[in-house]
Amino acid sequence: MFNLSLPVKLNISLILVIGTALLKYYAWENLIVYGAIAIFWAYLLQVPITKLGGLLGSELIFLSLIALPLGWERASFLLVRSVICLIIMNSFLLTLTPHSFAIALKHLPLPQELQENLILAGQYLEILLAEVAKMQRSAQLRGLNGPREWLRYTSSAMIGALYLRTLDRAERVYAAMITRGYHGKLPLDSPLKPQERFTLVIVGMIATCITYSSYL
Repeated sequence: MFNLSLPVKLNISLILVIGTALLKYYAWENLIVYGAIAIFWAYLLQVPITKLGGLLGSELIFLSLIALPLGWERASFLLVRSVICLIIMNSFLLTLTPHSFAIALKHLPLPQELQENLILAGQYLEILLAEVAKMQRSAQLRGLNGPREWLRYTSSAMIGALYLRTLDRAERVYAAMITRGYHGKLPLDSPLKPQERFTLVIVGMIATCITYSSYL
C-alpha cells in the first residue's frame, strides 16, 4: 500500500469520498465503517497529524455555519460525513509533492479544458501560499508573533498587494511554462499497471457494497 502510485492514491481517495457522500441519511453504521477506513487511509499515507487537525478545524467552522440551520439530527450526520470525506481528501493532498497533483489528474476521465484549469489553479495556490509564508516571516521579523499580532499586521491594502504580487508571479510562471512547451497538456503518459487497476476494482467493490447496504 505504501508503494501505490500517485494516480492510484487519487483514485482511491475519490472512490472513498464518493461512496461516503452517497450514503443514505442516518446510516450511522455504514458511516462508522467509512470513518474507520478514513483513519486507516490517513495512517497509511503517514499524514502529519498537526497539519491535518489544523486544516480540519478551519474547514469545520465553515461547515458548521452551513449545516447547523438544518436541525441538530441532520446537521450531526452531515458534519460527521463531511469530516470523513475531508480526512480522506486532505490525507491525500497533504502528502503531495509540489506540482504532482497535475500528474495525477492525467489519469482521471476529465475534459482537457477542466484539467488545464485545475492545473493552473493548483499552481496559483502554491504561489499564493508561498507569498503568505513570506508575509508571515516578514511580520515575525517585525516582532509580531501569534495569530492576533498577525491579524493586526494584515490589512486590506496588504491583501491587495498580496493579490497583485501573486498574480504577477503566476503570469511569469505561466509564461515560463509556455516557453518550455506547455499547451495545457502534460507531456508524460504512464498508464495504470494491471495490479493497480485490480486494486482500484477491489476498493470500488468494497465502497459499492458499503454504500449500497445503507439503502437496504
